[in-house]
Amino acid sequence: MKKTHLGKILLEQGVLKEEELAQASALQQEKGKPLEEILLQQGYLSEEAFLTALSNYLDIPYVKRIEPENLDPGLIRRVPIGYYRQHHLFPIRLEDQVLKVATANPFDLQPLDDLSVILGYPVEPVLCPDREIMNAINAFYDREVDSAEQVIQDLDAEDLGILAGEIEETQDLLDLATEAPIIKLVNTILFQAVRERASDIHIEPFERELKVRYRIDGILYNILTPPKRLQSAIISRIKIMANLNIAEKRLPQDGRIKIRVADKDVDIRVSVIPTAFGERIVLRLLDKSSILLDLEDIGMGKEELYRYSQLIRRSNGIILVTGPTGSGKTTTLYATLNRINSPEKNIITVEDPIEYQLHGIGQMQVNPKIQLTFASGLRSILRQDPDIIMVGEIRDLETAEIAIQASLTGHLVFSTLHTNDAAGAITRLLDMGVEPYLVASAVIGILAQRLVRVICPQCKERYIPEPKSLEEVGLHLFQEGFDGYLYRGKGCEACMHTGFRGRTGIYELLVMDDPIRRLTLHNTDSNTIKREAIQRGMKTLLMDGVEKMKRGITTLEEVLRVTQE
Repeated sequence: MKKTHLGKILLEQGVLKEEELAQASALQQEKGKPLEEILLQQGYLSEEAFLTALSNYLDIPYVKRIEPENLDPGLIRRVPIGYYRQHHLFPIRLEDQVLKVATANPFDLQPLDDLSVILGYPVEPVLCPDREIMNAINAFYDREVDSAEQVIQDLDAEDLGILAGEIEETQDLLDLATEAPIIKLVNTILFQAVRERASDIHIEPFERELKVRYRIDGILYNILTPPKRLQSAIISRIKIMANLNIAEKRLPQDGRIKIRVADKDVDIRVSVIPTAFGERIVLRLLDKSSILLDLEDIGMGKEELYRYSQLIRRSNGIILVTGPTGSGKTTTLYATLNRINSPEKNIITVEDPIEYQLHGIGQMQVNPKIQLTFASGLRSILRQDPDIIMVGEIRDLETAEIAIQASLTGHLVFSTLHTNDAAGAITRLLDMGVEPYLVASAVIGILAQRLVRVICPQCKERYIPEPKSLEEVGLHLFQEGFDGYLYRGKGCEACMHTGFRGRTGIYELLVMDDPIRRLTLHNTDSNTIKREAIQRGMKTLLMDGVEKMKRGITTLEEVLRVTQE
């Protein structure tokens, strides 16, 4: 029925045109995907219009949102989370002994019939957007999962012997009910980290205690202090998950864990080092399902974005992104490559490590154990006929010289350096031993950046700052468009009472024009280059930070924290 009549239903309901249906049908035959998926992908109709049309035609109720207060936890728990996820349906209420089940696909009757048999009630479908169904499933099981503190309270001494011998195929960490206590504790630590948007988990042994800390928005927070007696069990469990040697406790080890949490694929890099009081573990979490940011989303101002967009369209030259570790350089470069990526360009990267997979781009990871360094990788890349090259980092003279030669022979090269500001990148290259004339002719632009925490929108408030604190930043920077008020977050549940939620970038873009090139050729110090660039219209990191303070994006303390050297 579905394949034959779906197009006809949508035509009758007036939400689709004949020519749109013809084009979608042709694409369906070519790609073999369901018709409604093609229609939504091509933008011929929205999911709401599609479901409303089906609702009218089939006389099935349509709800935009699932109300959590109507859910029956006892009933829902009788079916595994995997079943709801697999079939994209969810029981939303029991009404007059009839179970109302939200679905985005009323034509798929078998899962609804199976649910009726399992739960023992007749089932009636209710149309609901697919995303709303998945959010309801994840939110329900999110509430059901024990916190790490509760799990520790449930642990007895006898449970310490229960460590998984073999790790099964990756399964969703929300489904914890049947796990052994230590496994459950480690899974809960990982799950909470993903839920709290942590980028790293630190498991640190001390003389009389064990600490678990999360890095959220660049700042470390104490989350948990498990009993010292659980230390070896927790560390062994993580090592088993990362396929590391649990018997080796004297040498550093590195591994990887792949998990799924609430429909997210998370890649975890594991680093273990021996310390005086036991092994210390740091886990770096990379959410592979997170959407790659566009250049517009990373916080660049309109003027800087326009000038940067002009630079990245050039056919040759070096563009450097600078800043300390954890300042978002890789995110900026990925957003840049995403913007300029097209079928007619050959883009190759050499990275350490590859953090996210970029569609249509060749990515190579360095491996010093087999002498695959940035320099040797870059040499190999040049034999692959690239148009655009990204080198993860310029660490030595050899890499710098190969990158410069590549840029001078018709390639656009992107790379990073660890310097405090944009002008400092020029002097860093000169200090490495690169000739001034090569730097002046090859480098076309330098982008310095920092990450500042964004004020939580739930608890944001206005206040009048003390004149003394404004003087710390520089009163002259507040002359234009300042109404006397700044903003801060009071702290609430949504932001863990920090007053901040999420991060954005502040930027300093130095474009290599003739006056800056002349200074470079004369081996001028970075302060002189910076002063000249400011005179020629460059906005410094502090200036950009002040702009974001005035607009209520971040706080005065945050800008001072990341810009004061």
